[in-house]
Amino acid sequence: MFGRPAAEADIQRHFRVSPPSVHQMIVTLERNGFIRRQTGIPRSVEILLPVAILLPPENLPILEWLGIKMSKSL
Repeated sequence: MFGRPAAEADIQRHFRVSPPSVHQMIVTLERNGFIRRQTGIPRSVEILLPVAILLPPENLPILEWLGIKMSKSL
């Protein structure tokens, strides 16, 4: 959404959960093949599913939470 992957700290702040909870979520998503990441490289999470097709940006709750207004496509 912002042109780079979220850091675990970003995810923690957004969902208001503990750092171990976020890390476990990331590990579980990777184990199940939903994401790929490079160990030791920050912000290296890559989504492996066509999420943009399943959930268009205008339906992402984070946009409303951040006060971002999506422009209508023509």
